[in-house]
Amino acid sequence: PLRPGGVFAFVVFEMGRRLEPIEWREPREKTIGQLRKLNQATFPVSYSPKFYEQVLSIPQFSRLAYHQDVLIGALCSRLENVEGGHVHMYIMTLGVLAPYRHLGIGTRLFDEALKMAIEHDEVEEIYLHVQTSNEDALRFYARFGFVQAETIENYYQRIEPTSCFVLRKRIREGAGAQPLPDVN
Repeated sequence: PLRPGGVFAFVVFEMGRRLEPIEWREPREKTIGQLRKLNQATFPVSYSPKFYEQVLSIPQFSRLAYHQDVLIGALCSRLENVEGGHVHMYIMTLGVLAPYRHLGIGTRLFDEALKMAIEHDEVEEIYLHVQTSNEDALRFYARFGFVQAETIENYYQRIEPTSCFVLRKRIREGAGAQPLPDVN
């Protein structure tokens, strides 16, 4: 859990060298500009002001990762009520700046999402959208047991390819989607 003030820390090791602790914070009004810049640097799509308003309205479902007071990664998610009285967690974004990838930060961000979902007894699954050409993301989520549930054509409007996969991970009862294709 977050320490009082919404911060917790862990230490990252890179090639045997200890980096400063990574601090984890919930988003606040004063950090939204930083989150906007991180999203611009890590995703091929732009997010609307409504996206950032939503993140601020439910900060308990997001985590910001800081290294030496610089935002280096973020998770933004929300809970959704779906047909039949079910509840799913939707990962809106999970991104880490390129120089900080492969250090376990994305894994820790995902672990936080999983922990939040498990703490809410009503959440049955986690899902997200991934551009069909994003092989790194497909491999990342496959490591955590996500399966490809469907393909949506023309999901994206200003990037190619325009299609995405919907990836799902059941965390309670049942399954039903197909395994992710091998992208190695």
